[in-house]
Parts: sequence; structure tokens; C-alpha cells
Amino acid sequence: MVSDDNRSDKDVQERLLEVAEGLFCENGFAGTSVREIAAAAKCNIASVSYYFGGKEKLYADVWRRHIFVLRDRQIASIEKVMSGNQGKPSLEKLLRSFAETFVGSLVDETESGRLTKLMSREMLDRNLPPNMFVDEMIKPTLSVMQKALVKICPSLRESQVPLVIFSVVGQLIHLARVRTMFKQSDRPNLPIFDLAEAVDHIIRFSAAGIRACAGETK
Repeated sequence: MVSDDNRSDKDVQERLLEVAEGLFCENGFAGTSVREIAAAAKCNIASVSYYFGGKEKLYADVWRRHIFVLRDRQIASIEKVMSGNQGKPSLEKLLRSFAETFVGSLVDETESGRLTKLMSREMLDRNLPPNMFVDEMIKPTLSVMQKALVKICPSLRESQVPLVIFSVVGQLIHLARVRTMFKQSDRPNLPIFDLAEAVDHIIRFSAAGIRACAGETK
């Protein structure tokens, strides 16, 4: 068994995950070595293999820490909205629930924008196991959101539902990334937009688009 100064297995695993996450955000997957992770976590180098089975699986578990929280928050938020108003709230309420939960996780200042950084790096250099993000995040959330949208907008064709959801998600991800990029830039005169106002715009814009797709008028 690997010894790490008599710390409990859980403490060592959490420390490795926390340190690895920071290094992956700053240096990327390829730019981060197992030796650097172990040194920063003050663990022996064998700890990464012992607890996680290697750098690749450690990277996946770093992602899972965010994926599970975001997925569960999204689903709980959607279900809470749909349980009110006789199970048929307004389209705007559903979109607001989805948008605020999603963006809140991406721009959480206590996490220093780590999820956004991880997403940006993963988009450029894919290292997650094939289908992990799809199976563990997208499918469960998409299933719940699809049912809610169909209930609120029954005129939407089945083929349209995933498209409108991906459109909303794409806008929210871009909002978080641009906001982070502008905040970190030293260039003057960049637009500084209010986050709540930007989310309101996405909700109004998306609601109008969804109604147009469904052939509905407000």
C-alpha cells in the first residue's frame, strides 16, 4: 500500500484531485506530468497510479467532480420548475432555471473559473474517455430538459427539441468564456456586460426562437 505521511486515503485522493485540477487548468493535460502532480500534492509519485490508475483516469475524475454537480443541479432545477404551475410553467421560467444553474457553475468565482478553463482546453485538445461527457452529463440532462420542453411547447417537432437545447447551451458556454476572457484581458474599451442582463437576453432570444420553431406566438 502507498504511504503518504499517514494521511487517510480520502485525504490523499482529494488533495491529488484538487492539485491536478489546478495544473490541468493552467498547463493542460499534455503539459502536466504525474511527477508535477505528486510533488504539488506532497505525495509520492506512485500515489497517482495507486488511487486513480494513471494520469488519464485522474483527469477523468477531475472532470467528474464538476460533471456530477452540474448535472444534478440542472436536473433538480428543471424538476423544481416543472412541479409548479400545475406542471406547466412558462417557457421563460424553464429557460431561466436551466440558464442560471448552468452559468452559475461556469462562472463560480470560488472555483476561479476552473470549469470554463477545463472546457476551453478540452475543446482544443481532447483527452476525456470517448462518450464520458455524453453518457454522464449530456444524456441525463438532455432527457429531462426534452420532456419539459415538449410539455411546455407540444408543437415542437421531436427533431427540433435537441437543436433548441444545444442552441441555448452554446450561447451560455460562449457567454461564460467571453466574460472570463474579457475580465482577464488588459486591453481597454472592451465591453463589460452585466451577467444577469446577458442571461436575460439569452432567455428572451431563445424563447422567441423556440416559439417560432413551434409555430407559436406569445
